[in-house]
Amino acid sequence: MGMKDKFQDKSEQWQDQAKQKAQQAREKGQERGQEPGRERGRQGQDPMRERDEETERMRREEEDRLAQDYDA
Repeated sequence: MGMKDKFQDKSEQWQDQAKQKAQQAREKGQERGQEPGRERGRQGQDPMRERDEETERMRREEEDRLAQDYDA
């Protein structure tokens, strides 16, 4: 198994764990009588989309820092 395969397998494991934890959180919220998606006051927001936006923001900031280094 190559390095790429190992990283891909690990990534898939993390994704599966995240899905399981999200499902558990939804079930726990339902047991408490809360509506799904309201645990943190973020009604209607998709956590994956939020994480993607954060990742994109961090990538742009890193590119800006690199561009500034080359400009100097």
